[in-house]
Amino acid sequence: MNNKSNIILFDGVCNLCNGFVQFMLKHDKQQVFKFASIQSTAGNQLLNDLQVHHLPDSIVVIVDDQVLVKSKAVLYICKELGGVFNLLRIVAILPVFIRDYLYDQIAKRRYILFGKKESCMLPNPKHKKRFIE
Repeated sequence: MNNKSNIILFDGVCNLCNGFVQFMLKHDKQQVFKFASIQSTAGNQLLNDLQVHHLPDSIVVIVDDQVLVKSKAVLYICKELGGVFNLLRIVAILPVFIRDYLYDQIAKRRYILFGKKESCMLPNPKHKKRFIE
C-alpha cells in the first residue's frame, strides 16, 4: 500500500467500534480517513508493513507510517474532523497515562457493554471506497 496515512484500523466484530466507524462515515465530511478492520487481510498487512506485532486493545490510526493508539489516536481523529470535535481535545490537558487508563477501562469492557458481532461488518456500497481491502 503506497499511502499509509489517515487510516483507521478498528475491531471489526466490536459493536462499539463499528458504531464509531458509522459515526466517522457520517461526520468525516472531507473523507480524510479510510478504514480497515484489524482482522482483515489489509489490516494485518498494514501492521506487518509497519512492523507492529503487538497492539494494545485500541483503535489504531496510521499517520504517515506512524501508529497512534488509545487517546492519542482519538485526539488526532478529533483534530482532523475539526469543528465542534476540536472541543473534545480539551482532554489533552490530562496526562497521557490518565487518558489511556480511562480509554483502557472502556476498551476492556466494550464487548460486555456494547456486544460483539459474529463477523466483521461489510461496508454498504455508498462507503465501500472508504474501506481498504
